[in-house]
Amino acid sequence: MNIDKAQIIDLLKQRGDHDKAAQAQSDLPDQVDTDNDAGLLDKLGINPGDLLGGMGGKLGL
Repeated sequence: MNIDKAQIIDLLKQRGDHDKAAQAQSDLPDQVDTDNDAGLLDKLGINPGDLLGGMGGKLGL
């Protein structure tokens, strides 16, 4: 599944992780593939299910 980088940055900022938000800005592609970029997301402490607003369970993620 592809997620816009801005959505990830917004989530990090909401959590107060401004350093990780800055890292995401420089490290992530504009469209993040949750499968191919799983290592980068893990490094940032991001669970793709968090980005889906709880939809992850409904989608089988």
